[in-house]
Amino acid sequence: MTIKSVAATYREFGVVKLDGFFEPSELVAIKHVVEQFHQLWCADNQEFYSTRAINSSGLTSGQYLTNKQRLLLFQLVCHRQLLSAVKQVIPQPLFVGTQLFFDPVNPKQPNYWHRDSQYDLSIEDQKLALEGPEPLHVRIPLTADPGIEVIPGSHKAWDSNEELQVRLELNGHNNSEDLPNGLEIPLQLGDTLIFSANMIHRGLYGNNRLVLDLLYCQRDTQLTKFIQVPHQPSAQMLPYLDRDLFL
Repeated sequence: MTIKSVAATYREFGVVKLDGFFEPSELVAIKHVVEQFHQLWCADNQEFYSTRAINSSGLTSGQYLTNKQRLLLFQLVCHRQLLSAVKQVIPQPLFVGTQLFFDPVNPKQPNYWHRDSQYDLSIEDQKLALEGPEPLHVRIPLTADPGIEVIPGSHKAWDSNEELQVRLELNGHNNSEDLPNGLEIPLQLGDTLIFSANMIHRGLYGNNRLVLDLLYCQRDTQLTKFIQVPHQPSAQMLPYLDRDLFL
């Protein structure tokens, strides 16, 4: 898919897959940094990791990484070609933060349908969130990855009755049940996936997945309130980065 077709595809489906976007060699140093973060994070969160965790966040903070390692991640955030694609969806994006996704320790732990907005908003506000502003995930697998399953178009369309009952576990439903409109999107090393945080989606586990998500948003206080200063670059780093991406 070309960069020029990103906007139209995203408007219709809420998700865009860019095959072979990176050369695998470009991600070697990133993977090394991410693996170090993951090792240190797991050691500090052993009970959570061993019982239920599937992701961590805040890789760009200084908690586990050196400034040199953080700068490498920030340079990925500012990657020119990547931003060209992001700006097809959000013309003036801001960087929010990072997440790292991995397999649960328990191989039988189910995955689950959700909209990111459900963890902060009421049902009515979740509906309003579909009108904007736009929160965006840019998913970069660091191994061959089972990917995610999405409900195409749900970044703008509210849940069907079945989707709502499954997602929110109403009337005896479970959020790990299959949904009829689910579309699985597997990813190879080098692929990149852009998708709306507001859409109905769930991660797919397996293959010892290691997936880095970069989070961007529109310049609106509804979303910028989630930006944390420790996850932003220092003043000393900014000359090496795209200053406009950061608060």
